[in-house]
Amino acid sequence: MRQMKVDKLGIDLLTHDPVVILKDLEGKRYLPILIGPFEATAIALALEGTAVPRPLSHDLMRTLLESLSAKLEQIVIHDIKDSTFFAKLIVRTNGEVQEIDARPSDGIALALRMNAPIFVSDKIALEETVADKNAEPEDPQKFKKFIEELKPSDFLD
Repeated sequence: MRQMKVDKLGIDLLTHDPVVILKDLEGKRYLPILIGPFEATAIALALEGTAVPRPLSHDLMRTLLESLSAKLEQIVIHDIKDSTFFAKLIVRTNGEVQEIDARPSDGIALALRMNAPIFVSDKIALEETVADKNAEPEDPQKFKKFIEELKPSDFLD
């Protein structure tokens, strides 16, 4: 699994739907996930640390978990089917671990409120993440030097 963090919220240019962009901790790959407008608002409020006069759904979930002495250990975005991502909340209560099915957007909104890490499965990391082209700027001189110094023996086992 690969740990990710919320990089930013935005609007998908084609669908005009909100999108949350997760980025791996190395800053090399990102994962865009289309979400609903209410979840986008919940994530934005958590990112900004904005207090609300009455608890929103994710605040209520946090309060419920805390009142039951449950700990959100992590969320895992583990699968995708027909362009829909699937996530699970990993919750520990009385030493017992429960996996609870959740939408990624709800899991992310709750994880931000409870300071829980966000992970994606290796399958999602390999198939759905996109490389950040700005993470490692290309150095043409370094590549040219590498090519010039290659020897036939470099290709032998």
